[in-house]
Parts: sequence; structure tokens; C-alpha cells
Amino acid sequence: MTSLPDTTSDDPLAVGSARHTARWQLELSQAVRSSSELLNRLKLSPQDLPELLPTADATDFPVLVPVSFLNRMQTGNPRDPLLLQVLPQLSESFTIPGFVADAVADLHARRSPGLLHKYHGRVLLMAAGACAVHCRYCFRRQYPYSEEPRRLEDWEPAMAEIESSPEIHEVILSGGDPLVLNDHRLAQLCQRISRIPHITRLRIHTRLPIVLPSRITTELCSLLTSLPLQVLVVVHANHAAEIRNDCLAALQQLIQAGLPVLNQAVLLRNINDTADAQEQLSLSLVNAGVIPYYLHQLDRVAGTQHFEVPQSVGQQIISDLQARLPGYAVPRYVQEIPGATGKTPVLHERT
Repeated sequence: MTSLPDTTSDDPLAVGSARHTARWQLELSQAVRSSSELLNRLKLSPQDLPELLPTADATDFPVLVPVSFLNRMQTGNPRDPLLLQVLPQLSESFTIPGFVADAVADLHARRSPGLLHKYHGRVLLMAAGACAVHCRYCFRRQYPYSEEPRRLEDWEPAMAEIESSPEIHEVILSGGDPLVLNDHRLAQLCQRISRIPHITRLRIHTRLPIVLPSRITTELCSLLTSLPLQVLVVVHANHAAEIRNDCLAALQQLIQAGLPVLNQAVLLRNINDTADAQEQLSLSLVNAGVIPYYLHQLDRVAGTQHFEVPQSVGQQIISDLQARLPGYAVPRYVQEIPGATGKTPVLHERT
């Protein structure tokens, strides 16, 4: 996800448009792009974060933080749970056995340009190679996005593959983040998918409603609800402090439009690795009308080891949540195991 949105390309599936700049595109162009600027805006100094990765060493996966997300961080707090998700750490440069570039075997599941097929009945399209935020624990931070389709006609091999597989009923748009495509380009891709007779559901995996809420507009909601498919939106929030202000309003706008909205989070050390933090997140989501869907065990991607939480801790958190919350407010604790037929539940070991 090192590529940033191109706002000048005439490419029909480029993420921006030279003819019209929407508010969200302007906000994305004004995002924070360095650790020094991020710390300065939060009234912090490098001395407050001795584990900070030097900016020069983070060029392969640079800082990218929209101002809306920044505004939900606590000024003067070097341990802010939102800040820790996006600030480069020195340990990212360490080589640790077991932490690899493609921890979830995406490349092994690639069936044609832009198309991943891991699970029965559904496929994933790498709809865009850019994001609105660079989360430091990203499991696709080293994915070769430059090799994936950009123009609509470049998607035809993937569409032909789906059309030849009648057992596929659901398409998942991912990336990157599919909502960095503007409405026109997103509509082109979605409408092409909807012409495949056996596709009945479209799932959109996106972090933009959380980090860049201005992307959620009446026009976008109308686009999604007008498709002849069941559309589901899966967002990604890790902490209750994210579900506030304009983010809360964006989530409610999606829900009021009639779109089912689910959340998947990642269990992250020193960010949300307590029962209290997970309870607050689940309640914030449920109160907003969002279903807590998954809590993921960290994918062991190179450079992310400082985020890992022992599975035993995650299991205890889920046990505590089950004692505190109604069942619909407790996410499923899962991990991605390459070659498995779906997300694998992380269960208590029997003694």
C-alpha cells in the first residue's frame, strides 16, 4: 500500500479524477505524511517515543494519516491507541523468524490479475492499491499492487474467471481500499460485477468510513443501494476512540441507507489487548448499529511483531466479553491460516 492516490490520471479505474475533486479527495491530499509532522501536531517530540523509526527508514511504507483520524488522537499522549496504529516503530526494521512478507499466502491464491480465490463460493478483487491510512500492522504492506489491474478492460480476465465458476456467489472488493476509487470508477467496476448472473452479493472491505469519514456521501450510498446485488460493508475499527464524531456520523449514514455494516478488528498489543478495551469497542459499534464481526489474531507479517498478542490473552478476552456482553456484541476470534477453507476460530485448548 505504498502507492498514493493519483488525482490526475484519465485511467477509468484510477482513484481520483482531474475533472472533479470531492471533499474527501481534498482531505486525503492534505493527510499527514511524516512522523515529524504527526508528532508536531500532537505536541510530542521524538524523545517521547524512543522506539520511533527514523523517517528515512520508513520510505517503503511511509506515514499516511488523514486529519480526521489525527483529530481523534489525544494531544500530548505518546501511548494514544490511535497514534500507535500509524506511527512507525524501530522494531519494524528487525528480522524476526516466522514473520514473513506474505503471511496469508495471498500470492498463492492469485488466480488472475487482481483476483484472489481462497474460499469456496467467494472471491476477492484487489480493487485498488492505495489506502487512506497506512496502518503499521498491515498484512498487505508488501503486496505487489503495481501488477494489478487499473483500467476497466484490465479486469476482464478476472471477470471471465468468475463467470466460468458458477459456484461463486459473492465478490469481495478489497485492496488497498476500494473506496479510494471515486464514485464513477467504483460504479463501473460494481456494475461489471453485477452483470455476472450467479453473483448475488457484493462485500466491500474498507477502512475509509473510520479514517476518512467524508468519503461516505449521499451519492455513494445511492450508488451502493442501487446495485442489483446484496451489498454489505465491512469496516475496520480497532478502538472505541475511533468511533466518534464524523466517523460515527458516517457509519450511521451507511446504516440509515439500508446497508448492513460489520466491523473487523485486529488484536493489537498495547492498543486493544484488554477486555475493557474490547468491551468499549463492541459497545461503541453496537450502539452505532454496527455488528462486531471478527477479532483477528495478528497476521505474522514482517515488521509487525511488536503488535502481536499471545493467543491465550485473546482467548481470555473473548471469555470475559462473553460474560459481560450479549452474544451479538461479541466478535468471533479468528486467524487466517494459509490453505484453510475459511477464517479459523481461535478456541480455548481443552485441558
